[in-house]
Amino acid sequence: MAKQKLRPKIVKLCKVVGGLTGVVNKIDENAPEYYALASILTDEEADVAIAAGLRKERPLEYLVKKTGMPEKKVKELADHLAWIGVFRVTTNPVTKKDQYFMQIFAPGIMEMLVNNQELLKTHPEVGRAFEEYTRIRMANMSPMMPNGYGLMRVVPVESAIQDIPKAHDYDKLSYYINKYEKFSVSPCSCRASRRTLNDGCGHLEEDMCIQMGKGAEHYIRTGRAREISRDEVYEILKRAEDNGLMHDMPNIEEAGESAAICNCCACSCFGLRIGLMYGARDMIRSNYVAKIDETKCVACGQCVENCPGNALKLGQKLCTSEPITPPEYRKMRDSLWTKKDWNPDYRENREDVAETGTAPCKTACPAHIAVQGYLRLAAEGRYRDALALIKKENPFPAVCGRICNHRCEEECTRGNVDEAVAIDEVKRFIADHDLNAETRYIPPMVNQIGKPYPQKIAVIGAGPAGLSCAFYLAEKGYSPVVFDKAKRPGGMLMNGIPSFRLEKDVVEAEIDILKEMGVEFRCGVEVGKDVTISSLREEGFQGFYLAIGAQGGRRIHVPGEDAKGVVSGIEFIKEVNLGSGTKLSGKTVVVGGGNVAVDVARTAIRVGSGNVEMYCLESPGEMPAAADEVEEAEKEGITVHHSWGPKEILVKDGKAAGIVFKKCTAVFDENRRFAPQYDEDDTITVECENILLSVGQSIEWGALLDGTKVELNKNGTVKADPLTYQTGEPDIFAGGDVYSGPKFAIDAIAAGKEAAISLHRYVQPGQTLTMGRDRRNYRALDKSSALVPLDCFDADKRQIPGYNAAKAKSFGDTRTTFTEEQVRKETARCLGCGATKVDGYLCVGCGLCTTKCEFDAIKLEMRTDMKPVQAGTFETIPIKVAGHVVKKVGKIAVKNGKKLRK
Repeated sequence: MAKQKLRPKIVKLCKVVGGLTGVVNKIDENAPEYYALASILTDEEADVAIAAGLRKERPLEYLVKKTGMPEKKVKELADHLAWIGVFRVTTNPVTKKDQYFMQIFAPGIMEMLVNNQELLKTHPEVGRAFEEYTRIRMANMSPMMPNGYGLMRVVPVESAIQDIPKAHDYDKLSYYINKYEKFSVSPCSCRASRRTLNDGCGHLEEDMCIQMGKGAEHYIRTGRAREISRDEVYEILKRAEDNGLMHDMPNIEEAGESAAICNCCACSCFGLRIGLMYGARDMIRSNYVAKIDETKCVACGQCVENCPGNALKLGQKLCTSEPITPPEYRKMRDSLWTKKDWNPDYRENREDVAETGTAPCKTACPAHIAVQGYLRLAAEGRYRDALALIKKENPFPAVCGRICNHRCEEECTRGNVDEAVAIDEVKRFIADHDLNAETRYIPPMVNQIGKPYPQKIAVIGAGPAGLSCAFYLAEKGYSPVVFDKAKRPGGMLMNGIPSFRLEKDVVEAEIDILKEMGVEFRCGVEVGKDVTISSLREEGFQGFYLAIGAQGGRRIHVPGEDAKGVVSGIEFIKEVNLGSGTKLSGKTVVVGGGNVAVDVARTAIRVGSGNVEMYCLESPGEMPAAADEVEEAEKEGITVHHSWGPKEILVKDGKAAGIVFKKCTAVFDENRRFAPQYDEDDTITVECENILLSVGQSIEWGALLDGTKVELNKNGTVKADPLTYQTGEPDIFAGGDVYSGPKFAIDAIAAGKEAAISLHRYVQPGQTLTMGRDRRNYRALDKSSALVPLDCFDADKRQIPGYNAAKAKSFGDTRTTFTEEQVRKETARCLGCGATKVDGYLCVGCGLCTTKCEFDAIKLEMRTDMKPVQAGTFETIPIKVAGHVVKKVGKIAVKNGKKLRK
């Protein structure tokens, strides 16, 4: 394409709108302000805009006189400039006539161009220009700007400063809202710009930017926004805070004046980027800073995950043998700042945890549940709040309170003193409130628009991964449809775990909550057979989550395996759970040493087998089954034989009559890879009538993937991105056992939540799957250097759940839930390892953290007393900034001189 000739009038207009900096900026065809205006303005429109000048209210008569054009012509051009977004048009309160005002590029014209949805659709380059302008032009300006002089400024959540006596009116949103009578709401221009670039962060644009006074009048008149009431303004602000969005305002007028309130996310906002990418925190910050009361903080992480500036990190509360000092780093305010000091990857490299680590329990949990937090809430008797906190990461606490492999307890610091806190037992007590319809916790829908999203999403598989994904999609405002070939939802929770470990009314109660949230279940439908992914697309489904689990057994590949009486352990439990009336008689041998094998053996006892023995490859120390479950099996009379592998199944008249085992001399090779070695001459023969094979699980894909581009690994699991779970087919995501191979329910639950995040982003136009996404990289504190407080030795011993002997060897759960007194004693044993740490320099004082804390542990304090643009306007900024630059250079010179003298 031939290079377009530079248009002088557009260049001149760019210089006028750019103000003092516009004079020095190079304007060519690649300048974002140039190509944005050149693509949409005529030369005549440029003449009218130039005549108006910068930031002056101009009546039509003035523009006619300056341009020399006919009034009718000027009126048409000026109104079109207002529609485009170069002018703001309002009614003069005295003359009752239209007046026109030309704002700076940003905040100002760029936002109005992007907020013109019709214009943005036909000229998407406008969205690109907005992103480039705020990135390129702000890069040069940011090192020079002092606190209080940014073109946008953070305004704190008002509830965070309402008790601060010295808080000024201009720091309170209510001051502005009560000052004006007209309000409107429009899409967020930054997010709209990101969307046009396919660079969105998952925070959507609809109903986010609020205009007031003249700004509202202009936006309503030109079709950019809808008019709203004052009450609706407050509703939108509250909804923004609920969704982790902070408040920002233009900062180019006198103190107490503003035309807009932005509800911003750090991952898309161009105003906040000045602080986060370029390091100019002083340029955007409010007058306040967050302070942590560590005596109240429980490191739940809610403030950390919602902090726009990544100023909060999870650290530790326990003292250490070596003092912990925060790492030093360069700051813009006292350093010569260059491009090498920028953080261009700020949307992808945020960290939730301090370098020295945080509470081991939260770190070890695959879902990173706020263990310390819900223990504190339970200690205070705030059980519903505790349930709500757990469900931020795990929708099925009642299930997990019974079957979780509690890695949190394995890493609990208390275990270094005596015994780990009985975390799962406390969770079970809390979660049992979910079993009662009157006390259960159903989370509210939380999204930015306050109404459901219309996009259709299919979840294929109703096990823990699929149910978790559906839960978090429903919480976000979707109405997902869950398909499962079984007659009832629950997957392995219902069919693969015996009732004596997980009673089915517990699963059903937590699934009922999903139904109340709007999740639809289509059971008895096998995708790939009864319907296909292709046919579901035709029904309007835009995203798919594959979560069918690993519900098949594995073969052992020995002679006689196909004989009658040889059954997959998984299939055996499934048949029993489905109420098929399965009975066993005679002796039963279970092959395998994992938790499922133990479940199979204990189930065999309950359906009539009088003699049950387990044979596994592993030694007692290597056996993968949980020690407490093996102990329970042995109490029921089950014998476990170690270091034996199957060699042959003996068959008589087509039926299993026994099994030959060979001695296993090693299970793993020198790299700890599974590579069993045997002594073929050392064998034993065990006569039996039933053989139940529990040596692993397999994924039964059927025809589910036919016609798709989804690829499988050699072991049958899906190839998918480890962060987003997206497969080779863009609209298909996968998780749980089909991605990881057989794991635990909590692993699948964690994967399901991440899939819900990806699916939300995928079905919304212009969103990336990764930008602004929390990687949740956790690391635990060093327990070996932690100094345990002496008073912890005065606490009670670990509480033990009761035992219901009446349910012994039945399909009822013999374990009883803690009493309230036991919960009180057990929660008192928590050492409170973790606490949030705040970096005061990185904190921009938005106060969002205070809205997320359930423990009153974080507050805002006044740090500075800066007025917006220091009681000036845009026109006064250059003069005042010049003085600041001189002072800053002088301070840096003195600082460097002192270093040299040292």
